[in-house]
Amino acid sequence: MASDPDTKEGNAQPRPGIGQRIRRFLLSIDSMVDTALWRSWSIIRRSWEAYDGFLRRFRAKGIWRGLSEVTSDGLTYGTIGFVVVLAFAQPAIEATRYADWKTTDDFAVTFLDRFGQEIGRRGIVLNDSVPLEEIPDSLVKATLATEDRRFFMHFGIDFVGTFRAMVENARAGGVVQGGSTLTQQLAKNLFLSNERSLSRKIKEAYLALWLEANLSKQEILKLYLDRAYMGGGVFGVTAAAEFYFNKNVRELTLAESAMLAGLYKAPTKYAPHINLPAARARANEVLTNMVQADLLTEGQVIGARRNPALAVDRSQEQLPEYFLDWALDEVKKLARRKPAMARDRIVTVRTTLDPALQRQADQAVESVLRENAKLRDANSAALVAMVPDGAVVAMVGGRSYGESQFNRAVNALRQPGSSFKPFVYMTAFMNGFSSSSIVPDRPFCLGNWCPRNYTRSYRGAVTLKLALTKSINTIPIRLAQNFGREKIIETAYAMGLTHELENSVSLPIGSSEVTVIDMASSYSVFANGGYKAKGYAILEVTNSDGEVLYQREVDEPEPQRIFPEEKVHEMNDILVNVVEAGTGRRARIDGVVAAGKTGTTNAYRDAWFVGYTGNFTGAVWFGNDDFTSTRRVTGGSLPAMAWQRFMAYAHNGIELVAMPGVEADTLPRLARPARPLVAAADAVAVQPRVLSRRTQQLLLDIGSDLRDLTQSRDQAAMPDDGDTEYAAAQ
Repeated sequence: MASDPDTKEGNAQPRPGIGQRIRRFLLSIDSMVDTALWRSWSIIRRSWEAYDGFLRRFRAKGIWRGLSEVTSDGLTYGTIGFVVVLAFAQPAIEATRYADWKTTDDFAVTFLDRFGQEIGRRGIVLNDSVPLEEIPDSLVKATLATEDRRFFMHFGIDFVGTFRAMVENARAGGVVQGGSTLTQQLAKNLFLSNERSLSRKIKEAYLALWLEANLSKQEILKLYLDRAYMGGGVFGVTAAAEFYFNKNVRELTLAESAMLAGLYKAPTKYAPHINLPAARARANEVLTNMVQADLLTEGQVIGARRNPALAVDRSQEQLPEYFLDWALDEVKKLARRKPAMARDRIVTVRTTLDPALQRQADQAVESVLRENAKLRDANSAALVAMVPDGAVVAMVGGRSYGESQFNRAVNALRQPGSSFKPFVYMTAFMNGFSSSSIVPDRPFCLGNWCPRNYTRSYRGAVTLKLALTKSINTIPIRLAQNFGREKIIETAYAMGLTHELENSVSLPIGSSEVTVIDMASSYSVFANGGYKAKGYAILEVTNSDGEVLYQREVDEPEPQRIFPEEKVHEMNDILVNVVEAGTGRRARIDGVVAAGKTGTTNAYRDAWFVGYTGNFTGAVWFGNDDFTSTRRVTGGSLPAMAWQRFMAYAHNGIELVAMPGVEADTLPRLARPARPLVAAADAVAVQPRVLSRRTQQLLLDIGSDLRDLTQSRDQAAMPDDGDTEYAAAQ
């Protein structure tokens, strides 16, 4: 039997190698991919041809083709725009996720002074004591006629009203009408700021739509009436009715309702207690709006036109408005730590304010400005006075709260000049130096910056006590080079400064900005012997049922010691010498040991005096809001004068507390103190005797006349204070 030739060894096929098998595998993969792509493309092509054939049956011609093209493009670009705008709105929509967004950080607060007497009210009325149904119909109609006539017809955004406003503004060549609906205004009040930007308007529009979807029209209107700022530091129509007319909101007349509705546009400009003629003119416009909106007839409003509203005269009340604004912010901060306060937002707060000292602070600042503002080109000032533990007893945030609600005592950031130097010297004392340490006062440069003294002269080797007393500039800069500016910043933060300090070469002579209240808090560390003393306003908080929610003496920890007692005594000895023999001589108080430091910045833009006694600490700033230069106003002039006038009154009729580490009988001027001193721990403050307002004004007028007679001579003889800083280098 013949054998199969394929089985012969000579005819056997060799097995492919690994490389050949890999190549075949890759070729098969490539083939599969090519086949899949070809089949996919064929399917897509056939589907497109079928789709195109289907659409050919509906091909539009003529005008219908144009309409379809416009509609298609409109939908395309509209979808793209919607996505872009929605992206802008995302940060604002996040704010709506809080369950208590209607009430977050809002309180109705009655403030009492330290003696328990009411001094004012703040906050937004959010209770249901006056439901929408009981608010006068005239006030509701005046609000709608003025702010949003189509409120019940739109869904949060009124395109008709916006277009009408654009047309009117174009005709007038300026903004005469607003396009925002009442819902948009509420969205801004609830969630946004007053920033003028496109992104803010986009967020506002989306939040308005969200509010319309989640609240009824009645709820939106009620929230708006409770949230709108009405001037005078009050929010909501209920609080405004009490403030301006001393009435319950239910009792408002048509004329009064029109005047309140006129405040929405510009509450400061049209506030009747500031400018009654402007408020009445604006109310007359509101009445016209009500007639034009067909909500009332001319016959119904004629009585209100002839008998306009008369607001309560508050010109003589001198309410501590700046203090109340700050105290309300402190209540909100406290509520974040005390959940019980967040549950009942109608609270009564007993504060640290002393009304007699507040009146004197206002008068001291105003009298100095009235006598010197034009002559010295200084038109603004701020003052904070506190007990050495931080309890603020008086606050002046500006000349007129009616003209400007900006609180310069708390929110204004200004360069402190030489009044910053005690932070440097205290750091030196904590790093091996003493008041008797010798440091050379001679020219030197740091890079391209060469610091100079006010007198352009140098004293050679001086002690730190003399250097701070005479406010020499080169010494604190040399000290900072020795132990580093970082340690100075740490000391400043520990003492009470809260704003970020810039670590620049000019930091030691006061180039970084600070606030008045922070400076007062920091110097209080010297006045109390070395303990932290952050400024505070709240002593006790009770809710609407009279339940105590917070007591400072119970709920706050003991003050923290931040400096050794002996180091504080050393600093007090120097700063007393500044008042007795240095740049702060105008701050001397008869029979009282006082310490402090002056400060003046480049081009005389800022002038400071920060000083203290055993009883009180006070920080005073003078300057201009627009940062323009004054006419050579130094810390030793107007600020020291205002500080002295306030402190002389504050120490009248009270027991004097000894300055830590300073013996009064060692000072030549006070070798025989007129009044006995008590230790700080045993100090009992007594409310000063208060003169009648008429007597105080008469005395001020007499003093003003006498000073005018010698003003020119005093100006010619005024010595340089030696504390102007060359702190512009960074």
